[in-house]
Amino acid sequence: MIEEKSQRKCKARSEGVSRRDFIKASAAVPLTALSWGFASRLYAAGSDKLRVGLIGCGGRGTGAVYDCTSAAPNVEIYALGDLFGDRLDKCLKLLREGDPEYKGHRYGETRPPLGEKLNVTPQRCFVGFDAYKKVIASGVDMVILTTPPHFRPAHLKAAVEAGKHVFMEKPVAVDPVGVRSIIASSELAGQKGLGILAGTQKRHRDYCLEIIKRVHNGDIGQIRAAQCYYTWGTAFSDWGYERQPGWSEMEWQLRRWYFFTWLSGDHIVEQHVHNLDLINWALRSHPLKCLGMGGREVRTAPEFGNIYDHFAVEYEYPDGVRMLSMCSQINGTSQRVSERLVGTKGSTYTDLSIGYIEGQNPFRYEKEGKNPYVQEHEDFIKSIRQGEPLNEGQAVAESTLTAIMGRMSAYTGRELKWDWAMNASKLDLTPPKYEMGDLPVRPAAIPGKTMLI
Repeated sequence: MIEEKSQRKCKARSEGVSRRDFIKASAAVPLTALSWGFASRLYAAGSDKLRVGLIGCGGRGTGAVYDCTSAAPNVEIYALGDLFGDRLDKCLKLLREGDPEYKGHRYGETRPPLGEKLNVTPQRCFVGFDAYKKVIASGVDMVILTTPPHFRPAHLKAAVEAGKHVFMEKPVAVDPVGVRSIIASSELAGQKGLGILAGTQKRHRDYCLEIIKRVHNGDIGQIRAAQCYYTWGTAFSDWGYERQPGWSEMEWQLRRWYFFTWLSGDHIVEQHVHNLDLINWALRSHPLKCLGMGGREVRTAPEFGNIYDHFAVEYEYPDGVRMLSMCSQINGTSQRVSERLVGTKGSTYTDLSIGYIEGQNPFRYEKEGKNPYVQEHEDFIKSIRQGEPLNEGQAVAESTLTAIMGRMSAYTGRELKWDWAMNASKLDLTPPKYEMGDLPVRPAAIPGKTMLI
């Protein structure tokens, strides 16, 4: 009966709002910062219940719920929000009943029913463009942000202003305007003593931590070059939804968001940001400039939206360090997901399962690693309860802009500098309004013709 009511509640559609109203609403969430009473109780006891709201109920959001609730005791899922009622209902069903067919990562995790860890009522299920505001105002202590990346800046802003801790998936923006918003919200979170965890889980992966620690200790000497790759070997052609009669252009794009630059940032931003983040972490810097190229060799059908299927970008970092970045999503091609640093005393290699150093100070990580998707939440919740919450907002914002710079350079064929992209670029991919109606697909970028904004 409860599930029936939930489904009825969650199938309601909110009215469309204009872009101005959406931004205004983001800023209008009450500035009810985390009270000292709650903070003291949570930090001191270390076992008080942490209420979590999920904003974005797709596959990644559902996975993040399992990661978060298995990372620490006394964590409960308290509210759910999504643009679409059917996605919310599917997520809620999985959390209630479990997913016996889930095969998981290589860490052997399962997805059983959440049981007492799930405390969601029909009154705390919200649908529509304003669902995020309602989740934030529902009485949660922390929110998980796993909507399409376009929405991340507005959602983070609202959550921080309302005094909530935040886990936000990477990437955290799709354009420089969004990156600047993320940085501002991260600074405000620091002032309020709030935590921000990013989905760049390599920073919580045990062998990556060991390798980067040795790099920073000088084990490979002075870094002179680097490479990183995310050639995935698939075009994701079966990703998303088949278009249904009655769907507006906006709904079609939102449901198949990966293939539209305004929603995903393109795959160099949405996926390859993991590798770029590790390079920035290792070099303790962002790039100074970049020159990229890319195109659409196989993504020519309308269902592939306007994103590219391959990129190659050269980034220049301080001290003349150059890094080659390559990523692609093309069926039948070789898969390579890895990073390499070359120094004056040796080199490093990391990929999805191993990490090692060759040269004067060789090292190989031999242990079976912990699940980093769970470990990042464990580290985050521990930091909150100790009263010293992690804040990864600035780092993930810079890694996101690193990827955006590469895309902008490839789209336009122009070399560009970090300072210009960060401080002067006016590129804002926000649509004219948020409503389920017409939304023409922007044409795919053509280098030499597409303007650098």
